Amino acid sequence: MTLVFELNKKRTMNKLASMLILLILIGYSKNSDAQNKSLTLEDIYTNNLYAQRGIGPLRWMKDNKGYSTLEYNALAKGYDIVLHNVEENNTRVLVSALQLTPKSKSTPLEIADYIWSDDNSKLLIFTNTRKVWRQNTKGDYWILNLTNNALKQIGKGMEEATLMFAKISPDGKKVAYVSNLNIYTEDIATGIITKLTKDGGGNIINGTFDWVYEEELDCRDGFRWSPDSKNIAYWRSDTKGVGTFYMIDNVDSNYSKPIPLPYPKVGTTNSAVKVGVISATGGTTKWFNIPGDSRNNYIARMDYIPGSNELMIQQLNRLQNTNRVWVANDKTMALNNILTDKDDAFLDIHDNIKWLDNAKYFTWTSEKDGWLHLYKISRDGKQSTLITKGKFDVVNINCIDPVSGYVYYIASPESYIHRYLYRSKLDGTGEAERISPAGMNGHHSYQISSDSKYAIHSFENATIPARISLIKLADHHEIKLMEDNSALKNKMKELGLRLKEFIKVDIGDVTLDAWIIKPINFDPQKKYPVIFHVYGEPAGTTVQDNWGTGDNLWHQYMANQGYIVMSVDSRGTRVPRGRDWRKSIYRQIGLLSADDQAKAAKKIASTYSYIDANRIGIWGWSGGGQMSLHCIFRHGDVYKTAIAVSFVSLQTLYDNIYQERYMGLPDDNKIGYKEGSPLTHASKLQGNLMIMHGTADDNVHYQNFEMLVNELIKNNKLFSMMSYPMRDHSIRQGVNTTIQMRRTMEAYWKKNL
Repeated sequence: MTLVFELNKKRTMNKLASMLILLILIGYSKNSDAQNKSLTLEDIYTNNLYAQRGIGPLRWMKDNKGYSTLEYNALAKGYDIVLHNVEENNTRVLVSALQLTPKSKSTPLEIADYIWSDDNSKLLIFTNTRKVWRQNTKGDYWILNLTNNALKQIGKGMEEATLMFAKISPDGKKVAYVSNLNIYTEDIATGIITKLTKDGGGNIINGTFDWVYEEELDCRDGFRWSPDSKNIAYWRSDTKGVGTFYMIDNVDSNYSKPIPLPYPKVGTTNSAVKVGVISATGGTTKWFNIPGDSRNNYIARMDYIPGSNELMIQQLNRLQNTNRVWVANDKTMALNNILTDKDDAFLDIHDNIKWLDNAKYFTWTSEKDGWLHLYKISRDGKQSTLITKGKFDVVNINCIDPVSGYVYYIASPESYIHRYLYRSKLDGTGEAERISPAGMNGHHSYQISSDSKYAIHSFENATIPARISLIKLADHHEIKLMEDNSALKNKMKELGLRLKEFIKVDIGDVTLDAWIIKPINFDPQKKYPVIFHVYGEPAGTTVQDNWGTGDNLWHQYMANQGYIVMSVDSRGTRVPRGRDWRKSIYRQIGLLSADDQAKAAKKIASTYSYIDANRIGIWGWSGGGQMSLHCIFRHGDVYKTAIAVSFVSLQTLYDNIYQERYMGLPDDNKIGYKEGSPLTHASKLQGNLMIMHGTADDNVHYQNFEMLVNELIKNNKLFSMMSYPMRDHSIRQGVNTTIQMRRTMEAYWKKNL
């Protein structure tokens, strides 16, 4: 019995040992598979393997009981517009793809955008779109009458895909739109078209804008229906005298083709812009006589005041440090300056106006107390009440709800790299109240119903892709999970990447936010080369605790090639650190920020033993390209290698609205413009430099690239260069462009850093 027991025990132990070995081998195999799943450029840029899933487009319905989405109908081979009723917890098709199939077509209209009439009886569909300047803003429009299911094209008989900004009149009887720089109205019932303006074309632009207004003031749609549907107010631009920049197409035919682009550079002539009113049935335009030179002031915003025949017009001076707000009567053409906002540096335009208390008051955003806050202003401009109180900036307004008496907004009082939802009372009493839950550090964004009862909530941070859910806003209770990007999270987990680390860098007179990405096999005993990613200009930020900011996957890839990758937000970047932070760079773009970057790099090198101070590189795109040039030229003792993409090399070559906003006029700031231009310092190059640019860049012209090349050659400097024929500022057109560019950058880092 003892012998049998011992034999059985031995066999059992052998079985256990075998099973244990098998489990270890299986585990090893799985771990090996995980380790073998490496991040590749092909998977990032060609296979799009790590794309983040979102939802939408999504729109809250006017009754706030639900929202609509576009959902694919496989049978009809198009998209249905589907209503999701939150209160009843059900869905139904509002408009089917079959309803959006013209009799002359076999497939439904592709929906680029859709707009409901005020009474929800008609639906306007934007389709077959084309690019104007930087955005797809022209195409075809169709209208669906939901009372009789009739679908017909608007502007039928006009040139294909030339209609812009079609809008149904408040009374639902007409549609107005722009075509070939003129404004039209069309009677929906009869199809009769009336041409309101007749001088559009050539130098004259009616109802839309030139390149610089679109790019820098975010102006595209250039006309407004009056609340009573009787009139249309519109912008008219005369581009005569504006300089024309020519891009050259050398690749589409045997002979080169010049592409003209009216583009006002620093200190040059602007379009003459004015605002007028015309009857929706046609006639003569009446023009508002707004004081000031029409070429040296900007009409940045214009909208009708609800329920009235008056418009609110915002007029920026050329320096963009004074915003005069006018109330304009479309019958008498009288103007009344009700508010003037000023700043010693520059002002930004904000779209946060909401009329309250039967249009007796409106909301207004200002930095006049040192922080970006929302105010309640009386219609005559004489009374002002601070709504959002505290030493913090309002990042953006999400919802102003007069019924509940609250404004909901994003702010970051405690951390500049995070974003949370707060609310404040519209009467200005009480303190700011945080709505986003505690313990969820990162970026929160909200699409809130107009009655502030429900919201679509999205949460993400540097390690968690977007988690999107429907919530009840009062207690932030989750009603339904809509997308959690679980597949992406699993793919990222398989890669075993090191988490992005956020740090503070004290450079003496200020402490900066920064992040670090380390290789998977990081060894703290080793010395690593460092690649800094920079933007550094007032238009953006690279250091945020969210999923995508900072070219995240590219930097993770480069870290795993044996680099430490870092980014620092220098002074002047667009972060919620108060007015003085953002405007510290006034009249010295490229100077203070680049100096901050160099100080931060030195401090980091002296703080972290694993960083090789002799192998520090920097790269950036657009404003970041300019900053990279400044760093390698002016701080050659710190940076050994730089890659500059789509950069400004001479500040007077850029558009006037952007550059003059931050630098002033060139005759008044000659030293600032000279010293702030990398071209001035090109002779100081000591290290390795790669420059890259698209020849069809309509934003930062290829001219910047060529001028810098000439200056480097003149000073006998060796450098590398890569031109991308007929690619624009994004350098992404054409097969394999993106991955080829990234491979070129990777090879340059490996060779030179």
